[in-house]
Amino acid sequence: MRPIRPSFAARRGRSSRRGTSPLLFAVGLATTLALTATACASGDDTNAGGDASASAAGSGDDKITIPDDIKDRLKEHGIDVDKWKNGAWKNWDKDDWLREAGDYINPIIEDLWDPDRMREAEDPDQGKGVDESDLSGDQGVTDPEPAPVAAKAVPAAYHDNAPEAGKVFFDSPEGTMVCSATVVEDPANPGKSNMVWTAGHCVHAGKKGGWYRNIAFVPSYNNDAKAAADLKNATQEEVAPYGVWWGEWAQTSDQWIEQGGATGGDGAAYDFAVIQVTPEKGGDGKSLEETVGSALPVDFDAPTVSEVGDITATGYPAAKPFDGETMFQCADQPGRLSIAESEPTMYRIGCTMTGGSSGGGWVATGSDGKPALVSNTSIGPVSAGWLAGPHLGAEAKGIYDEVSEKFAGQG
Repeated sequence: MRPIRPSFAARRGRSSRRGTSPLLFAVGLATTLALTATACASGDDTNAGGDASASAAGSGDDKITIPDDIKDRLKEHGIDVDKWKNGAWKNWDKDDWLREAGDYINPIIEDLWDPDRMREAEDPDQGKGVDESDLSGDQGVTDPEPAPVAAKAVPAAYHDNAPEAGKVFFDSPEGTMVCSATVVEDPANPGKSNMVWTAGHCVHAGKKGGWYRNIAFVPSYNNDAKAAADLKNATQEEVAPYGVWWGEWAQTSDQWIEQGGATGGDGAAYDFAVIQVTPEKGGDGKSLEETVGSALPVDFDAPTVSEVGDITATGYPAAKPFDGETMFQCADQPGRLSIAESEPTMYRIGCTMTGGSSGGGWVATGSDGKPALVSNTSIGPVSAGWLAGPHLGAEAKGIYDEVSEKFAGQG
């Protein structure tokens, strides 16, 4: 199967950041914008079997159980648990594809995300540019295009350098996909967060689809920064040293669900999501934050583009010339990107990371003077050179708070 998400290549230089561009710039931009997301297709999903569980509880024996509330929700949608865990999740009938905000269902299928299947999510498809009609014009505040900033490989061990970063794996109608994500603090469970921040398009297809399936997070994927060739016989512990964490719940913006598209700028200003995760194997009772030893605060009152210093974007780019197996970062002073007059202005930085880096965290000095997550990778041009991410305002904070409150006391 072919992937649905595009990738990037090199991009041209820029003039001074201080000027603003006319409306014509946004219209011209429409021919080059594409989602950076992921789009990595697997070939044959033959090892989709295994036991299912929506909770880590009971996963230590052969009798995996599904909590009653998950069973009931599955039944409401005509989903048979046994059929689901044995491959029925691969039925992407449009009428059965769950898409509403409260429809998220993601029972654990143990051992589905083995090293081979994770590695298969590495062949990005070249994305297409979008039509001019996809953009209604900016607000007159878009800054000149940034000069490309070469992505730098994060040294091994990743856990020592970026312990909050990792990869998100999921299934779409086109095959296995991959994004990047960040462990973030949970205000309802301080020090014991199970919350992960990523892009909306890494959990939900947007206006023409629904929730993706088998969503899982792997912190510090390939922690030792092994080359792709060396990972062909890698063990689960080598590719997922801190375990596989399944998405117990995911939430994205209503704007992304209603407007988001596979390519282009539609919904990009609201392209963010929060995933509540649980360990596939039950673990030792520790939360994700305790397991990796760190979580980033999210700043919903971050400085404006003119005030913020350098932003560092982290991710696992998978489109050429990258292979999706190793972690990279870009650091740059952000500029402004406004792609629709009615939507918030986005951050934009120079960066050569490509598809697969979508959802990766953008870290800057927050309003309290400490490092904080201020955005995530959302869009970029088909020919790589820059990335753009949403400004996290009231809508993003509302989603974050709702997920935190939903699992309050469970950390």
